[in-house]
Amino acid sequence: MASKGAGMSFSRKSYRLTSDAEKSRVTGIVQEKLLNDYLNRIFSSSEHAPPAATSRKPLNFQNLPEHLDQLLQVDNEEEESQGQVEGRLGPSTVVLDHTGGFEGLLLVDDDLLGVIGHSNFGTIRSTTCVYKGKWLYEVLISSQGLMQIGWCTISCRFNQEEGVGDTHNSYAYDGNRVRKWNVTTTNYGKAWAAGDIVSCLIDLDDGTLSFCLNGVSLGTAFENLSRGLGMAYFPAISLSFKESVAFNFGSRPLRYPVAGYRPLQDPPSADLVRAQRLLGCFRAVLSVELDPVEGRLLDKESSKWRLRGQPTVLLTLAHIFHHFAPLLRKVYLVEAVLMSFLLGIVEKGTPTQAQSVVHQVLDLLWLFMEDYEVQDCLKQLMMSLLRLYRFSPIVPDLGLQIHYLRLTIAILRHEKSRKFLLSNVLFDVLRSVVFFYIKSPLRVEEAGLQELIPTTWWPHCSSREGKESTEMKEETAEERLRRRAYERGCQRLRKRIEVVEELQVQILKLLLDNKDDNGGEASRYIFLTKFRKFLQENASGRGNMPMLCPPEYMVCFLHRLISALRYYWDEYKASNPHASFSEEAYIPPQVFYNGKVDYFDLQRLGGLLSHLRKTLKDDLASKANIVIDPLELQSTAMDDLDEDEEPAPAMAQRPMQALAVGGPLPLPRPGWLSSPTLGRANRFLSTAAVSLMTPRRPLSTSEKVKVRTLSVEQRTREDIEGSHWNEGLLLGRPPEEPEQPLTENSLLEVLDGAVMMYNLSVHQQLGKMVGVSDDVNEYAMALRDTEDKLRRCPKRRKDILAELTKSQKVFSEKLDHLSRRLAWVHATVYSQEKMLDIYWLLRVCLRTIEHGDRTGSLFAFMPEFYLSVAINSYSALKNYFGPVHSMEELPGYEETLTRLAAILAKHFADARIVGTDIRDSLMQALASYVCYPHSLRAVERIPEEQRIAMVRNLLAPYEQRPWAQTNWILVRLWRGCGFGYRYTRLPHLLKTKLEDANLPSLQKPCPSTLLQQHMADLLQQGPDVAPSFLNSVLNQLNWAFSEFIGMIQEIQQAAERLERNFVDSRQLKLLNQVLNRVTAERNLFDRVVTLRLPGLESVDHYPILVAVTGILVQLLVRGPASEREQATSVLLADPCFQLRSICYLLGQPEPPAPGTALPAPDRKRFSLQSYADYISADELAQVEQMLAHLTSASAQAAAASLPTSEEDLCPICYAHPISAVFQPCGHKSCKACINQHLMNNKDCFFCKTTIVSVEDWEKGANTSTTSSAA
Repeated sequence: MASKGAGMSFSRKSYRLTSDAEKSRVTGIVQEKLLNDYLNRIFSSSEHAPPAATSRKPLNFQNLPEHLDQLLQVDNEEEESQGQVEGRLGPSTVVLDHTGGFEGLLLVDDDLLGVIGHSNFGTIRSTTCVYKGKWLYEVLISSQGLMQIGWCTISCRFNQEEGVGDTHNSYAYDGNRVRKWNVTTTNYGKAWAAGDIVSCLIDLDDGTLSFCLNGVSLGTAFENLSRGLGMAYFPAISLSFKESVAFNFGSRPLRYPVAGYRPLQDPPSADLVRAQRLLGCFRAVLSVELDPVEGRLLDKESSKWRLRGQPTVLLTLAHIFHHFAPLLRKVYLVEAVLMSFLLGIVEKGTPTQAQSVVHQVLDLLWLFMEDYEVQDCLKQLMMSLLRLYRFSPIVPDLGLQIHYLRLTIAILRHEKSRKFLLSNVLFDVLRSVVFFYIKSPLRVEEAGLQELIPTTWWPHCSSREGKESTEMKEETAEERLRRRAYERGCQRLRKRIEVVEELQVQILKLLLDNKDDNGGEASRYIFLTKFRKFLQENASGRGNMPMLCPPEYMVCFLHRLISALRYYWDEYKASNPHASFSEEAYIPPQVFYNGKVDYFDLQRLGGLLSHLRKTLKDDLASKANIVIDPLELQSTAMDDLDEDEEPAPAMAQRPMQALAVGGPLPLPRPGWLSSPTLGRANRFLSTAAVSLMTPRRPLSTSEKVKVRTLSVEQRTREDIEGSHWNEGLLLGRPPEEPEQPLTENSLLEVLDGAVMMYNLSVHQQLGKMVGVSDDVNEYAMALRDTEDKLRRCPKRRKDILAELTKSQKVFSEKLDHLSRRLAWVHATVYSQEKMLDIYWLLRVCLRTIEHGDRTGSLFAFMPEFYLSVAINSYSALKNYFGPVHSMEELPGYEETLTRLAAILAKHFADARIVGTDIRDSLMQALASYVCYPHSLRAVERIPEEQRIAMVRNLLAPYEQRPWAQTNWILVRLWRGCGFGYRYTRLPHLLKTKLEDANLPSLQKPCPSTLLQQHMADLLQQGPDVAPSFLNSVLNQLNWAFSEFIGMIQEIQQAAERLERNFVDSRQLKLLNQVLNRVTAERNLFDRVVTLRLPGLESVDHYPILVAVTGILVQLLVRGPASEREQATSVLLADPCFQLRSICYLLGQPEPPAPGTALPAPDRKRFSLQSYADYISADELAQVEQMLAHLTSASAQAAAASLPTSEEDLCPICYAHPISAVFQPCGHKSCKACINQHLMNNKDCFFCKTTIVSVEDWEKGANTSTTSSAA
């Protein structure tokens, strides 16, 4: 390929490298002397001076190839083969042994350097071993979980329980548990975190083994290694499920080389020397400019150098790239030479200067290299850049991350490079989302946070029941100074993080550019295709964790995406007055049913999409002028067939993506199996057979009047943005929607993807990060308790004082560490800007739901995740961002609360929503909503018609909805205005450990008299509302008491055993609801209370007794005289009623049963009089009045009662006299038995005849009165 001598030419991009014979003295327009000076300036080398014969001749393009060959000659030592080296056995290219050196199920990247655990404890080793000398390799930690990294011999045998370090002659370091392993284990090293680099060093001359973490030695781990004949050590790792790492045996430059130690894979030394010399020539070209008019050379800054089409410069560059291009396809050289060169440009110059030089360099690469060479080079360049960004240490000014992001921006500003990377690399090969993540430092001292935040501070929490921190002690002057110093440090940290975030937003703005469509598709539409596939992989792989984008990455990606999206949204509004601002954004409802956006297999509110299209096709035609393509309906039906029953054409269309390991076709390359090396994983290693089944049928072509679901690859810009005859994504606009578009359709799809991202994993991660704040509160409480003990401890107890002082120091150091970490979390996750992003997303969902609701039955097409995001984003704003930022400070807070309340009130019983999970979520959200004053007031602000409809649904029988949540809502609406029902925490638990004050159950009572009145009106309106509601409640109580009886027996048996049995959570929840109904003394209830079982702390008499007492007082004291008499007679007629239970309320003792011992005189009795803070004097007086009334009434009833014969008793219970007769069969029983029976059954007890009516019956009476229909 190289060309030498006159008349010979080499064509690369049609450039000739030699002059014709007739142009021997002049090349182009440059004279021979000037050409000689220029070429000598470019290709001079002090280390390799040209031979004397050549130096006497002027340099020109005829002898330049010979000169360049001499320049690129390297020493024999550097040219030696990369084969066998003493002390090393195996291939010169070191990779993971995917053919036989593994155990368990593992996912290995296509470069055989990254691995993900996919089983309990998988193990894999490398293909090369060492037996002599000093060697090292590096491991890039992608996840910080359970792994053991080190060395093993070929004789080591591993399994799913024992890995590297658990057998003889295997040695490992475990940074998760901070230990070293060799059969036994001891403490060693430091904890590692995702993004760290572990260096594994072995010295077989001295027989020692050691490790380094991020270049810092952890000390010698093992000594006296076994050496000698047959002893050779392989790099190896054992890792648990979903943990991932990437190895660097030397295929890339080591991040932390150690003097005297050699990487397992030798670097390409000769090529490295050549590449560095060629880079020097290339840099010389960029710093020199020809002036043919003056006949001289001009020094030029690289940022001001321009390629002006001069033949001399073009031919010079062609000679350089003739040798340089093949080298730039190698991973090692790209990272060691090109990456270093570009980073130097970024670090030394301003962003504008760096952008100019990088743009020139990329122009030259595309000009002088073949396309496949440039593409390989750019791919390796971005992989190296992403790896450097991800695994760079955190420094106080985040300087390393800033340089890497600036270089990324400079590369992506080059349009041709950007489109290639976006089309083929960023989402297909790399985990480019890493660019939008800011790594959280696990070790604050190494991240420089001590210098950035020298003074630490933490908030003081209240220790009282449901009360907020208004009772905390007055802040001292010293504490105020500490807090202000801490806040200044946090502000400094936020400003530095904001610089990184702004650079990340710039990257997304470049990817969302839709004005670079010269000669091809604009970047935004390429991004949309890749972004949708990214969402699909994460949505469909939620059960397969290695396939998912890590949630911490997703959080950062979402915030940067929202910033870029809103920028372009408002930019479009500026040039299109009829469009809307981003503050008014929502997703039009037609997007959900017109098939232009693929929602994969995500559930819709009305069920499966195929079902909705069949059942609602008439509504689609009438409301949206949409006709579903019949071929697609047929295709949906065909999906239900077995593979072997499919017609031949369908089988031909189906892509063959599912094969077992070792099959003739490659496995699919899912996008997020690439965590270790940021590349694709396409090898499944398993000791058992493995297969993937993810086929998806291509869809048939569309017709003008029909719609179908378009796959991501099938869509064009016209399908998204539309044209003069096609509305694109907005096809099928319902009459309720405005004709003017909100914004560009492509931005609507980006917004839709952002909502989906929040639902996939962002909300879960926001909740997880709150753990840092919880840790701070726990340690702060522990520190305060320790300081209180120190103040109370007698000075003579020096041993106790020493222990308390030691504990105080430990807690203080931990709080210093956690407070700095908390500052980082607040700056990166819970800042005011992030809160506004989530709030904007909440409002987007609310507007989308409101617009979708107006479409009637078509509302069922909306994906469930829109309702989920509306509920969860509100929960996140309320619970996760405080106390630093309050939701009440957000603009339009009251209006947003009211709109969300209206949605919850309307849709928790919406017949268009069929999914059980989303219905439960709506019910739980409404239950939580009524527990807080602000949100309850919002419920009261919704239109009256919606309030009444909500209450009617709450009172309806429990059909296909959770009865426990419904009861919770009804109880909360009254709590705070009933008899003794004004407490937040149970009175007897005030002195116990404070629980989470944010829990709905611990909120202060906030009754709603407005909603109570609605309930009263509804229950009094119709004859069927109240009975059906009470029947539903009583049915649940019957079930509860049945469960209660069985559990009481279990607890009694547990109490009689010597050992204690664990009581599960289901029992505890039911006990808390049911056990309090037991009021008698010296019975099982007292025994259970005194057992002190874990979880039974809340079991007490007070909650249920005040509720029962309030009901009885209302019926027997406050009600009208006629109702009081009726209630009294019913109560006294119940055989279960005992007057002593009423006496128990006032603390009057129960007389002992015959043969039992008297109670202890100091026994503490329950009495409502003991709760003066919760029960008023008037309420106590009413209880005493009720007791007197019942005492008198029971005495009168006993005196008036006559003996009853057995024939007159109810044949069911034998406790009450016969008082009812069934029609038409005529059988009899007491009213209590028949009323209980008719709740669940309409048939007679005796003859199974359907009961039509129940009539009163008195012995000897000739007439009867019809009571009520069954």
